[in-house]
Amino acid sequence: MSKFTIHTLESAPEDSKEFVEKSFKANGRVPGLHGVMAESPSLLEAYQVVHKLFMDSSFDAEELTVVWQTINVEHECTYCVPAHTGIANMMKVDPALTEALRNRELMPTPKLQALHDTTLALTRKRGHLSEEEIQNFYDAGYGNRQILEIILGLSQKVMSNYTNHLAETPVDKVFEKFAWSPKG
Repeated sequence: MSKFTIHTLESAPEDSKEFVEKSFKANGRVPGLHGVMAESPSLLEAYQVVHKLFMDSSFDAEELTVVWQTINVEHECTYCVPAHTGIANMMKVDPALTEALRNRELMPTPKLQALHDTTLALTRKRGHLSEEEIQNFYDAGYGNRQILEIILGLSQKVMSNYTNHLAETPVDKVFEKFAWSPKG
C-alpha cells in the first residue's frame, strides 16, 4: 500500500503550490503524478521543466510518442502508458503507432523503428551503446542532437515512471479507458 499523498491545489506543500497551479492551468486538473510529485517541489519543478524542454526538442509528435512509450513500456509504468496513449491521441498521432508501442510490435517505418531501437537500447544499457547501434541510428537520418534528446526524454520518464512505481499512482480518470498491463 502506498504511503504517498496525491496532493491537490489545496493540500500541496507551500513550496509546490506554484507548480501545482501551473499543472492545473495546463491540464484543467492536477494529474495524479503531479499531485504525488508535489511532495517534493524540486522534483515537480524539474519534471515540468524537462517536459517542456523535451516537447520543444527536434522530435515531432510521432517521435515524441515513440520515445515516451518505448520507455514507459520497458519500465512497465501502468500510469504513464495509458496517460501517453491519451496524450498521443490529443497530439493526433496515428493510433496504430500507439498500439504497436503498447504491444511491443514493429514500428510502421524504418526511421521510427531506429528511434525505438535506440531508445530501448539506451534504456536497457544505461547509455552504453555499441558503434553499430549508434551507426544504425545515424543511418536512419538522426544525428547527435537526437540521441542526446532521447536522453532528455529518458530523464523525464525516469522521474515519472519511478515516482509512479513507488507511489502506485492510480491512472487518472480521463485515461482509464487506455488502461494497460505489462502482462498484456
